Amino acid sequence: MSKRTDSNLYTIIFAVIMVLIVGSLLAFFASSLKPNIDENKRIEKQQNILYAMGVNENDESSANFVSTDVAGDEFAKYITKQIVIQGDKITEDDKAYLIDVKKEQASAKAGNERKLPLFIGEKDGKTFYVAPIRGKGLWDAIWGYVAMDENMVVQGAYFDHKGETPGLGANIKQRFFMDDFAGEHLMTEAGDFKGITVAKGNNDPKNEEKTDYEVDAIAGATITGDGVSAMIKSDLKLYVPYFKSLKK
Repeated sequence: MSKRTDSNLYTIIFAVIMVLIVGSLLAFFASSLKPNIDENKRIEKQQNILYAMGVNENDESSANFVSTDVAGDEFAKYITKQIVIQGDKITEDDKAYLIDVKKEQASAKAGNERKLPLFIGEKDGKTFYVAPIRGKGLWDAIWGYVAMDENMVVQGAYFDHKGETPGLGANIKQRFFMDDFAGEHLMTEAGDFKGITVAKGNNDPKNEEKTDYEVDAIAGATITGDGVSAMIKSDLKLYVPYFKSLKK
């Protein structure tokens, strides 16, 4: 006589019980850890925004955020106003940094009016306008924050990715790439938006020309670079009406 544990019914029942137990444990841990996860995301966004406007702990070559212990205080110190732009409507919202750019992009594709968060900060007597951007790299999502002055001249940038190739596309978050964007113009003198192209054939490898609307590409990372160019042009263009309104 075969053992009862050798039957197909036993195997199925055992598998169902294990799935229920494991699923319940995962749900419990996800629920209990959610506050910590949300807090870490909040701090990370604050660090990203501060990095773009030059509030960081960089050394000679490495890109380093302000520490998590002081991120909240530094954010409150340097970010003087958070606004949400939605069509012609502009509202102040001290939780604007929690807006999910990915969801807003999807909502806009469905025909809804997109919410555009903008973070206004003061540092060393200068006003910074920091906007979030999001796009697609070679393998997965890429995103960033771009700090600008009132003329849409870039003052700093931070980029990150979900799964780009180490040593190639992943280098968009390295200082040698991000620092190149500082000083780049997004608009012409006539007020036309041009954006910035990550150009493989850029004739300015030292990036001394700041009105050519180009930065030097990362070798071997053409598609990731194209993704950076695309998200800068598509997302920052949406802010042009606001910046033009500052001149009125």
